Amino acid sequence: MNGASLATGQRSLGDPSVTFPLWPPQVRGCPETSTAEIAYPVEVDYAYEDVDTALFAQAPGPDLARWAPLLPPLHAPTLGEGGTPLLELDGLPGVYLKDESRNPTWSHKDRLNRVAVSAAVGAGAPGVVVASSGNHGASAAAYAARAGLPAIVLASAEAPPAVQSFVRAYGAKVLTLPAEDRWPLMRRIVDRYGYHPVSNLTVTHTGHPFGAEGYKTIAYELFLQLGRVPAAVFAPTGYAEMLYGVWKGFAELRRLGVTETAPRVYACEPAVGAPHARALATGRPAAIVEIGPTGAYGIACAVGGHRGVRAVRDSGGEAVPVTDDELRAARDLLARQGLWQELSGAAGLAGYRRLGREFDGPVVCVGTSSGFKDLETGRERVRVLEDVDLDDVLGGVGA
Repeated sequence: MNGASLATGQRSLGDPSVTFPLWPPQVRGCPETSTAEIAYPVEVDYAYEDVDTALFAQAPGPDLARWAPLLPPLHAPTLGEGGTPLLELDGLPGVYLKDESRNPTWSHKDRLNRVAVSAAVGAGAPGVVVASSGNHGASAAAYAARAGLPAIVLASAEAPPAVQSFVRAYGAKVLTLPAEDRWPLMRRIVDRYGYHPVSNLTVTHTGHPFGAEGYKTIAYELFLQLGRVPAAVFAPTGYAEMLYGVWKGFAELRRLGVTETAPRVYACEPAVGAPHARALATGRPAAIVEIGPTGAYGIACAVGGHRGVRAVRDSGGEAVPVTDDELRAARDLLARQGLWQELSGAAGLAGYRRLGREFDGPVVCVGTSSGFKDLETGRERVRVLEDVDLDDVLGGVGA
């Protein structure tokens, strides 16, 4: 749509002097700087000197191909991802929700999977494999189907039944396993059958090297939608791929001279684990923690990654652990405004409210996924009314 990819290679976040060709994608992190305890991600580098900044004069809209020069090659077809609405919240002037539930499979993961499944196609892989019990699995299955590739989704028994049905609808092979068995099996599938992994293979999180690039487009859209850079972005954070992608997108806008500033970014993660908060508090590049029970299954991660730590530190932001009560309160506030997010998807707003800080400029809370994906959805018992007393039901409204 706007020209060919200007991606030139892959660069280690463990040591930026360590570089690799663009192909093949380094799906196991940086092989030169990673250790048995810490895996360092790689990121995609570009010929920034060749970027035409008129790219940022266009209106935001669907299909990530509009940002092709600043993305890896897009070999997989679009499903119309991106171009999601930005809505100011009633009662919170200057605070906005970027509603990623409007993507094709109702979550932010569609931005990642347009890019990651494109990598599978570009690498000539016979299929894709993902370990996920929610949004990522559904999105990977959809984009694989669109690209004509088989998909294997390794789900845990705790996954919502509706989400597993969602994944199977795209023709994916769903294998339900104990949570801890999913990653060893994924490695076997990759090594034995050559399937392309679109989720993590490493001891601390590196994820797909191209995946976070898809999330940069959120930053581009926010800049165009607001007409300026926000003061802060609060993001639901599990493995922090989106958090890092948003930060990188704003850092690129500054590098290209399109803006002079970049926002602070805040990692909003469940307080029962919070690996990024732990890493930041202890000065470590990444952390692994034990996690307790939470309804925010989409971002309940024991394994942290270096990208999230880098994004928070480089932007001057913070990690903000939030409780389930705070998540439910934020979810309910959004629902009363017609915005139904799953519990994990309300973490950005929960983090903003928890922090309780004033900012000199607009604040964006990213809402990641539809409430249809929640663990509780569809499990309420319905009472059938035989004799309806309208005064009782309506409480005298309109009388």
